Amino acid sequence: MRILYSHRIQSHDGQGVHLEALVAALRAAGHEVRVVGPAGYARAGLGGESGTVALVRRLLPGFTAELAELAYSIPAWLRLARAAREFRPDVLYERANLFHLAGALLARGRGLPFLLEVNSPLAEERARFGRLRLRRLARAAERFVWRSADRVLPVTEVLAGHVAAAGVPRERIEVVPNGIDFDDFPAPAADTPEEGAELTLGFVGFVRDWHGLDAVIREIAAWQGQPRLALLVVGEGPARPGLERLAAELGVAGRVRFTGLADRAAVPGLVAGFDIALQPAAVAYASPLKVFEYMAAGRAILAPDQPNLREVLEDGRTALLFDPALPGALWQGVLRLAADPVLRARLGAAARAEVLRRDLTWAGNARRVLALAEAELARRRAADGRLAAPPGAEQPGGAG
Repeated sequence: MRILYSHRIQSHDGQGVHLEALVAALRAAGHEVRVVGPAGYARAGLGGESGTVALVRRLLPGFTAELAELAYSIPAWLRLARAAREFRPDVLYERANLFHLAGALLARGRGLPFLLEVNSPLAEERARFGRLRLRRLARAAERFVWRSADRVLPVTEVLAGHVAAAGVPRERIEVVPNGIDFDDFPAPAADTPEEGAELTLGFVGFVRDWHGLDAVIREIAAWQGQPRLALLVVGEGPARPGLERLAAELGVAGRVRFTGLADRAAVPGLVAGFDIALQPAAVAYASPLKVFEYMAAGRAILAPDQPNLREVLEDGRTALLFDPALPGALWQGVLRLAADPVLRARLGAAARAEVLRRDLTWAGNARRVLALAEAELARRRAADGRLAAPPGAEQPGGAG
């Protein structure tokens, strides 16, 4: 199968991981994939974005920048149409982005099966955080793209509810969560901590204030019991300077370490060093990549008890889930896990086994995408066959 993959990603972050991992899995399954996106994506560094885009966002007023986003659909469509003429794809797959209409327009114009990956309700998200001026236009553009797709692939059931509320029939929605390259994460060594050994709480990702790592640092500083606890943060983000200052002020800078941006190949080894893997907070509709990394690494996971995470994690079996509305619940979970190495080992082993049981891998996601594409192609062939049959002709499956 020939798959034309359209995107408007500008930065090498979690979005880029998803894109590149899925494309690699599709190709490994023996299919041809041509990726069409902004030229700046190839030049952006790890965790960075295109310098041109950053400059435009800085110089233009909010509504003008949003109009520029919408206008970008024209050159994006031209590149996509040129690729479609040369590549002659069977299917168009697109990662949704706000004001990005190129894939929907091309699919309609060429009659291509259109699969749309949705990772968040971007119009709602940007409006909530005050970064959206043309709200009506943004919502209309998002609905247009969602409704144009033959199959919409949100990453959680919670997000599927947003897509359905926008008018997409439920039978055209298929949840495909994030995944992992399981073979990158070797089986963990047996956990036999020595008496008095330091335990490491770990976090992977882009560090923002709402993750609540400041509360973890304060609790580490206040904790006088055993075992001794430390925090390892694998990643970068705007909250890092403040967290480093806080750790220094509280006298625990030696027990709070930041790796900064880590190459993807280094992440499995770093996560393997966690005794307790933290997901202190999560967006209500997200499918956090770090959760799948923690699971594949066989780590004991501590995460908030909320619907989107319960789609992947089960309290007491594959993770310990805490009530995010209850003050101190996160730290109580830390202390429970820290005191019980048997529980940590059991949760980690069950989480790792769950990845295999449910095939929560990029290869598994590629299989799901391909099955949906094949089903849509078969549906269209059947519809074409019915239209081509002369009146009164016997139809396949009819009485003989």
